[in-house]
Amino acid sequence: MNSLKPYTEYIESELAKVEFPEKPNNLYDPLRYFLKLGGKRIRPIMTLLGAELFGTAKEVVISQALSIEVFHNFTLIHDDMIDEAPMRRNQQTVHQKWDTNIAILSGDALVIKAYQLLSQIEPTQLPTAFELLNKTALEVCEGQIMDTDFETQEDVTIAKYIEMIRLKTSVLLGAALKIGALVAQASDQDQRNLYNFGQNIGIAFQIQDDILDLYANPDKFGKQVGGDVIANKKTLLHLTAIGKATLEQREIIRQLQNEDKLGFKVNRTKELFDQLMVKEDCQLMMQDYYNRAMKSLDAVEIDSDRKQTLIELAEYLVQRDV
Repeated sequence: MNSLKPYTEYIESELAKVEFPEKPNNLYDPLRYFLKLGGKRIRPIMTLLGAELFGTAKEVVISQALSIEVFHNFTLIHDDMIDEAPMRRNQQTVHQKWDTNIAILSGDALVIKAYQLLSQIEPTQLPTAFELLNKTALEVCEGQIMDTDFETQEDVTIAKYIEMIRLKTSVLLGAALKIGALVAQASDQDQRNLYNFGQNIGIAFQIQDDILDLYANPDKFGKQVGGDVIANKKTLLHLTAIGKATLEQREIIRQLQNEDKLGFKVNRTKELFDQLMVKEDCQLMMQDYYNRAMKSLDAVEIDSDRKQTLIELAEYLVQRDV
């Protein structure tokens, strides 16, 4: 990931310049706090790379890249509330550090800031950019409500789960790349191919995230390992296990969902998933979506050597261990 370090540093530098009013401080202090928690900044980097592929400098598209990152952080603040997550990147979540009402309003303020940043674009491109972010924002909400509904549904399938993560996670990666390509005046076909690349690598990324939730090194993960198991989330690992389990194993999984001893719950679930080789099956599915992504990137009509940084980013997203 050394090739991406200059992009990360540039994003961090420019993100620090995003201004919020001083008062009311209980509205804007949480935003400053949350944006300083760091992160991989994958989405805004994708916007920069989407523009640079077609010869447009990162300075030209930085406002749109920051818009994508600010929008993403808005979704994280609200996701943390929905999931009742205590930690984000080894720090307290906004609703824990302040309260739920402040987290709601601060998240709302962030999404408004995202549109303000997006609007700093060539006027002729503004309607297309707004339409794309509007569509993406609605899809993210659709994915989030699907995720929430899954908690009480018994008929969740792997296909439904993939559609949920496509909406909740992947469309924003696709949009990030497409906005960069839009600013660079790429052809409509190249914009579509980049969007499809982003969507598919986003699905692969989320599958890896599901795997890491249970299998990551807790000292490096930044979140509670086994959080999805504790919350009884119907992740790809869970659905794959249900599909492969015997009746006896399914009953064990059902009983574990009501287990109060959280350490035992996580360890026993992991032990059962290992017996069923769930991790390996999910890794194969992740590889399939990675291959689909690379096929779309191959179709973008520019020299292959100019795609190398995006290829490295894609490899990192599916191979990372944190």
